[in-house]
Amino acid sequence: MDSFKIYPAIDIRGGRCVRLHRGEKDRETVYYQDPAEPARLWRDAGSEWVHVVDLDGAFEGAPKNTDAVRRIAETGLKVELGGGIRDFDTVTKAIEAGVSRVVIGTRACESEAFVRDLVRAHGDRIAVGIDARDGKVAVKGWVSTTGTSALDLAGRMAGLGVGTLIYTDIAVDGTLTGPNFAAQEEMLQAVSARVIASGGVARREDVARFAEMARSYPNLEGVIVGKALYDRKVDLADLISLTMSSSG
Repeated sequence: MDSFKIYPAIDIRGGRCVRLHRGEKDRETVYYQDPAEPARLWRDAGSEWVHVVDLDGAFEGAPKNTDAVRRIAETGLKVELGGGIRDFDTVTKAIEAGVSRVVIGTRACESEAFVRDLVRAHGDRIAVGIDARDGKVAVKGWVSTTGTSALDLAGRMAGLGVGTLIYTDIAVDGTLTGPNFAAQEEMLQAVSARVIASGGVARREDVARFAEMARSYPNLEGVIVGKALYDRKVDLADLISLTMSSSG
């Protein structure tokens, strides 16, 4: 298995790099006017990947920041993109814009056939994002919470051949209060698919704990780090060095 990875996060809204508190629209902090600027910083710090979310796309149901995504891809980073990707044409356009992995969220809840067909067409370039509030899946930019269990959805997606799941605990996302390790471990135990943990990373020790968990759960592929990077609570080069030493 590849080494445990750090996925720095870039959330785009109105063409700018922002962070939301618990995904709430009216609790936004703008960090960069041009999202390609932090992408270059993360690349220079040694990152291979970047996790990008088109927040306007997530809220409105169709991508709105394709130009910004293309500029990020042009930095040479591998881009994992989610937010408003709900049809085949949008997936194709994302890949044409340089995206390495496309994340399906809301539509994964609505149509297993859609996910199955995407996996058949694009294989490992398709991931499913599972965002949970109290263990239940939230959709449409986290505005709506469904009655679907996150673990049940994960099992169904893995059964369809989805190789990568991104699991976010909304209650801690963007809060710097620390990850929900228990929920992440429960997910890792429930599926054999690769899991990227997301939500709440606040300090170096959080990443170190995930890296240690990866020893017991080889399907823990990595962790997404957002606000802690932007608020300089952690240093990306240091985190990458930490995970490399943990996997060695």
